[in-house]
Amino acid sequence: MADAENAPPAARVETVWDQNRTRGDEPPAAGTSRGPFGTSGGDRTTFAAIAAVALAIGIVNAFSGAQDAAWRGDSYDIGRRLFWEMSSIAVILLLLPIPVLAVRRMRRTPGLAARVGIGSVALLGFSALHITGMVWVRKLALWLAGGAYDFRFSLATVLYEFRKDAVAFVLIAGTLWLLESRRELKTATVAPPAPQQPSPPDVIWLRDGTSRIRVVPRDILWVASAGNYIEYSLADGTRHLIRGTLAAAESELSRFSIVRVHRTRLANLDRVSGVDLRASGDFELAFDNGQTLGGSRRYRPAVATLGSRSVPEGIASGDRPTIHKQS
Repeated sequence: MADAENAPPAARVETVWDQNRTRGDEPPAAGTSRGPFGTSGGDRTTFAAIAAVALAIGIVNAFSGAQDAAWRGDSYDIGRRLFWEMSSIAVILLLLPIPVLAVRRMRRTPGLAARVGIGSVALLGFSALHITGMVWVRKLALWLAGGAYDFRFSLATVLYEFRKDAVAFVLIAGTLWLLESRRELKTATVAPPAPQQPSPPDVIWLRDGTSRIRVVPRDILWVASAGNYIEYSLADGTRHLIRGTLAAAESELSRFSIVRVHRTRLANLDRVSGVDLRASGDFELAFDNGQTLGGSRRYRPAVATLGSRSVPEGIASGDRPTIHKQS
């Protein structure tokens, strides 16, 4: 932060529930006012802390530089050295929004290369503005005092100032990054529990690529495995072939009385009007639209209580499943 006067010479698809949310449903990030810099108390505290540390470092540097000069036989002149340090620090504090914006943009950007690019651009802009602002502040102040300021512009001088700016920028940005991480962790820790979501409606959405198909579970007769796909067979004869697994479909549909009756098939027990139990242990289900589906003895317990099951809403009491046994 000292001036350049003493510078050295030159050197996959599955069945899903439809729970989309719009961007407007998302709450703003904690500690911000939706703007790029934010206006929260946390931001003001951060700026105040950085300013206090910068002032302390500047004062120490000024007294150290003056003492070194006195030991070399030069003038102590603490006032002049404090002016060099404070003019530099004042410009740095005015430029704090640059590292703040850079850090927040980097945290939202995936990829190391992209983050390094953002940081590099921000550093170059920060250093260029700092050097320019510092020089003009000193020129103006000394002109008002009846003096003059010579920056001694050269590549060596610019590189000398840039090195110091790079260190200051990295320290400030690193501090901001740690504070942002701590703020996010604290917010996640003390955030109130999310309100319990209501039970999903008795409607499911079958996702097929970029399109979705709305299906009422009551309309499903059976679901069958077909390699890497599963086929939904509906009561009106419609069939939907969807990429997915039968196990995932079973988990989603079990609460609708759609259960496994075969290694490769699920059946909607609410649509069953008759069961033919065979001597081998296998069975055949007859649905209320006249279609049938075979089941294996391994899953016979799933249909063993069909005759005593309560009648689903919307089905007449005379439509209870009829069980036939073969001798």
